[in-house]
Amino acid sequence: MTAIFNSFSGFFLLAFFCFIPLIVLNCPIAAQTSGSGGGGSGFTAELVHRDSPLSPLYNPSTNKLNRLSNSFHRSFSRASHFKQALKSSIDGIQSQIVAASGEYIMKLSIGTPPVPLFGIADTGSDLTWTQCKPCPRCFKQNSPYFDPKHSSTYKELSCQSQFCEILGEDDPSTCTNNGTICEYSMSYGDNSFSVGHLAAETFTFGSSTPGQAILIPDMVFGCGHDDEGTFNETATGIVGLGGGKLSFISQLSDSIHGKFSYCLPLDSSDSNLTTKLIFGDNAVVSGAGVISTPITKKSPDTFYYLTLEGIEVGNKSLTYKRPSKTNLVDSADEPDQGNIIIDSGTTLTFLPSELYEKLESELKKVIQGKLTSDPLGFLSLCYSNIDITKLPTITVKFTGADLELPPSITFIQNGDGPVCLAFVPTNDTSIFGNLSQMNFLIGYDLVKSVISFKPTDCTSATSGN
Repeated sequence: MTAIFNSFSGFFLLAFFCFIPLIVLNCPIAAQTSGSGGGGSGFTAELVHRDSPLSPLYNPSTNKLNRLSNSFHRSFSRASHFKQALKSSIDGIQSQIVAASGEYIMKLSIGTPPVPLFGIADTGSDLTWTQCKPCPRCFKQNSPYFDPKHSSTYKELSCQSQFCEILGEDDPSTCTNNGTICEYSMSYGDNSFSVGHLAAETFTFGSSTPGQAILIPDMVFGCGHDDEGTFNETATGIVGLGGGKLSFISQLSDSIHGKFSYCLPLDSSDSNLTTKLIFGDNAVVSGAGVISTPITKKSPDTFYYLTLEGIEVGNKSLTYKRPSKTNLVDSADEPDQGNIIIDSGTTLTFLPSELYEKLESELKKVIQGKLTSDPLGFLSLCYSNIDITKLPTITVKFTGADLELPPSITFIQNGDGPVCLAFVPTNDTSIFGNLSQMNFLIGYDLVKSVISFKPTDCTSATSGN
């Protein structure tokens, strides 16, 4: 599922989306309320880890080792397709992930009357889409397909609509039925795809007032009529939380004041824990211990880019120097701006190989333990018979923000098996993954173009502050 930025024109969207009214109704809610007191505003959606027993994707026949292996596979696949997105041109609208590769499931409802859906929350994707009737060639899903004919608020968008023009910036052939209906085509790196009509519909979420729901009319999404590939049958589509013009976040930017936040609890894949994705003023991260780093604007604008300057182990500082380039005007001692993507849908953290090698070398000096191999074959620094709580803190140094990561989130252990560093080297796209984000309240302020981190017990956190 993702994070991350560059072009912010989508956050000052088209005239009729400069303000999207939030209509509060007394009715059953499809998303949890935020439980936040005070006078803030906003709404929340519940997030469930895909491997949690509460998830519709949960497979009780797998053990923790299987789940870790699958999660690591998804991380490497996701990194591979981020590489494609950053280095190659895109034909049509392309989602740079393996289908259904995100780690968190988001609950929401769509239509009038509202129909509950489970979408993969993805900060590495823009267009939100779900399977719709009629669906002559669609992947199997356990819940019924959304039927637009049964919704009083469904509207297909024409080729002349401004959002169809946004689609046309990448794919000029977006119209069907003699140029009357706007069509989207979304392809994935594993040859999965979704094709359908661009439409507007009412989405339903929870509010910060218990017992109420927030209806957001005229949300633009993809109504898929031709979808195939490696999608999981318990999810119904993708919730695009990236930075592109068609993303859920961009469409709501003015209404939520460009703010959203989440807090990922430890061990959420092995428990009944859920968390909240909070939108609006309640998502502001403030108080003691908050640090912030700028979001860098780069292309493609789907992703949220941060600048990694180095890493610290104990008192040892490991500076990241960008690779030398011929005819480079500025110094190679300075890191490239926006050199790492923060993504909620990737489990592992991918570091530049040169920096990773420094980190591994330093950890070997300070950790007194017996080296061993990773039984899954993914991770290169592992120890046997070692107390994970006694391992050193790793500080990730972003521009203006030194983020101290305790060993509980930088190292991973399967039962009584070896303890392994949950970082891997890469010569391509660097990614700050979700294991490294756990037990931090992380707030995105897209007006100020900053991401903020606050150490938080996310198991008990229920509000955005």
